[in-house]
Amino acid sequence: MPQTRADPLADNANRPTIVLFDLDGTLVHHVNPRVLQMLEFLDDCSHKGARLAARFRLMRRQCSAERQPRLIVHRAIHKVRRKSVEDMLVPCESMRTVLARLRSEGVTLGVVSNGLGRGYGHDVLKAFDLQKYFSTAVFREDVARGKPWPDSITLALTRIGRELRSSDVIWYIGDQRKDIMAAQAASALVGRQIRPFALGARAALAAVEARLSPSQIVWSASDFERHVASAFDMDERRLSLIDPLPAPLL
Repeated sequence: MPQTRADPLADNANRPTIVLFDLDGTLVHHVNPRVLQMLEFLDDCSHKGARLAARFRLMRRQCSAERQPRLIVHRAIHKVRRKSVEDMLVPCESMRTVLARLRSEGVTLGVVSNGLGRGYGHDVLKAFDLQKYFSTAVFREDVARGKPWPDSITLALTRIGRELRSSDVIWYIGDQRKDIMAAQAASALVGRQIRPFALGARAALAAVEARLSPSQIVWSASDFERHVASAFDMDERRLSLIDPLPAPLL
């Protein structure tokens, strides 16, 4: 029987058309890792405090879309910050290579972060020349509820500069448990799959708990770079495996 060749559309289905990135711990790293751990801890505490307050304020969800979040903890952190972002952070060069590759392939890119944009996030993107890659950047003050709520991811999808298509393949990569939870919650909310990628141990634990595919767990930016390359190099590898045509008879 003749051998059936793989359908090239099956390969295309694994290629992202929209990729959203977390910022801290994903695109940039803190010179002092303890600072990032502290920020993530305070962010988690802020989220838990908001959930606790919501139990006693039943109308919070109805009003949240109309009220600007106060973000007392986030603003206090950035008020006491005395170092420039260049002194605090270093960009991940492997991720920069990923961004360049994805943009060259026509993929739409966005940033989704729980950090403040004003006075921090926008400064980070500008300082490390990252803003040129992204169609949108959603920060904590842009939404009433940060990750692990889905609000920031769903908002980013409405701000990418075009309508979502039925053929879109959406990825989201982050290094924290809240990133995985937010991507899953956003999938349920928008009614289409947003495939989360867990970067590092903290996010990997959440991925295992959520029973995600092992292919969605990457331990370093270099691993993710190879994953992206394999998604787009599939056709080149397939063509190299095609049997050569017989030489024409003279």
